[in-house]
Formats: sequence, C-alpha cells, structure tokens
Amino acid sequence: MRRHNFTYFLREGFRGIFLHGLMSFAAVGIIVACLLIMGTFALVAVNVEAMLGDLEQENSIIAFVDENLSEEQARAIGDKLESISNVQSSTFISREQALKEFVAKYKDDSLFSEIPASALRNRYQIYIKDIEKMADTVQQIKATNGIVDVRAQLEIAKGFVTVRNIAGAVSIILIAVLLAVSLFIISNTIRLAAFTRREEIAIMKMCGATNSFVRWPFLYEGLILGLLGAVIAFALQWVIYTLITNAVEASDVLSLISMIPFSDLQKEVALVFLAIGFAVGVGGSGMAIGRFLRV
Repeated sequence: MRRHNFTYFLREGFRGIFLHGLMSFAAVGIIVACLLIMGTFALVAVNVEAMLGDLEQENSIIAFVDENLSEEQARAIGDKLESISNVQSSTFISREQALKEFVAKYKDDSLFSEIPASALRNRYQIYIKDIEKMADTVQQIKATNGIVDVRAQLEIAKGFVTVRNIAGAVSIILIAVLLAVSLFIISNTIRLAAFTRREEIAIMKMCGATNSFVRWPFLYEGLILGLLGAVIAFALQWVIYTLITNAVEASDVLSLISMIPFSDLQKEVALVFLAIGFAVGVGGSGMAIGRFLRV
C-alpha cells in the first residue's frame, strides 16, 4: 500500500490557497458569515429552550378549592391532581398560609392584615412537566371534583412556546440554506483552482498519476479553508455572545432574560463549527474536482 504523503498534499493545499488569494479570502469570509448566522440562531434557540425550561419550573398554576369543603377534604384532592399526566407536583396551601403570604407580600397595605382567613380559599400550587400542554392541563385541573377555579399564565406560556418554535424553525432553514451557500462558494473556489491547473492535472494523469493523488491537494485546500473559517467564526461567536450576555445582564429592561454562559456551550459550539467547516471544505472540494479528473 502506497504511503499517504501528508506533507506534500498539505503543502500543495496551502499553495492553492495563496495562488487564489481573493477567492480563498471570499470562501473563508462566506464560511465565517454562514457559521455566525447559523450559530447565532442556534444559540437563540438553545437559550429560549432553557428559559422555557425555567418557566416550566417557576410558572405555577394555582387551583382554588371549593370553599364548602373542609381542609381534610381539600387535602384529599391532591392525589387526584397529581394523577394528571402533565402534573409534576402539587402543594396544598391552606387559607391561613395563603393569608400569611398575602400579608408578607403586601406588608405596606394594612388591608390584608384585617381580612380573616375564612375569606380565602384553600388552594394548590401546581407545577407541570411540559409547558406546551399547559392549556390541556388547566382544563383537566378545572374538571377535577372540588376545584372551582384555576389561575394560569397561559399567554406567557404560549408566547415562549411560539418563540421557541419560530427560533427552531428559522435555525433549521438557515442552516440548510447557508450550508448550501457555503458548499457552492467552496466548490467554485476549488473549481477555479483546478481550472487554472487543468493542464498540470492533465500532464500528471498522462504520466500515470492516480485520481486520488491528483485529488488530495484540492481536498486539503478545501479542508484548510473550511477549518480556518470555523476557527475564526468560533472566536467571533464567542466575542459577540459575551458582549450580548454582558449587555443583557447590565440592562434593567432585559433583567427577566437569563442567558446560558458561553463557557457552558463552547465545547458543543466548537465541535459543531469544526464539523461543519470540515464537511463544507472537503465536500465542496470533492464536488469541484471530479470533472477535471476525466482526462
């Protein structure tokens, strides 16, 4: 088996890049731009998904118990509520406990300190598993015997679900489109390089050079362009994401938005960028060089 001449092919790959400096620069620039756009939308989707998870943990449903039921009867409803498939947990809150919470929350308002506990209802604070099913879960809770009213922030939940679905769909569409654009640019760059060296390739083929020997320098050229674009895009993505995170944390208006630190995502982002850079570089080169090997 003939040894793969890594040094020669790598040197030829770099030579091809510098031989077509402007096209190489354009190819790297397009890869960087595509990866940044894809990465930004993907990170938005990841953060929306995380915030939606936090909302599932923090956004509770309040179910009010019929005031005609005794506390013992009211507590017995808990098992029925937790039997609902999307209910993660339910906590019983007595009239007295509810009054204490109101007084503590509105301590500057003497009105609540004068209200008797009997004026309030026993209630349950319910946390759900999947916020997308909140509306159906609310209906099931309302249908439970002994529950007379339910308070849930359905509009907020629908808003987060809509944002997540849009971000996910846009990310998928952009990734597909931008991958196609990147492949096209890399393919044209390598095709130009091969066209310039078409006579050299023809001579090598007539001298007995195999297709793989002729193809490898171009594959290395595409690989270098793809990986270089991935590295630059990763560095820029890190800087941009950090700047946005700092701006969000410093803003009072955006204080409700919590962003995942880039340090928690950097490994996954780096691997995805490198994988896409590799696939686009090698794939684009492979698509371009095929026609020039038929001599």
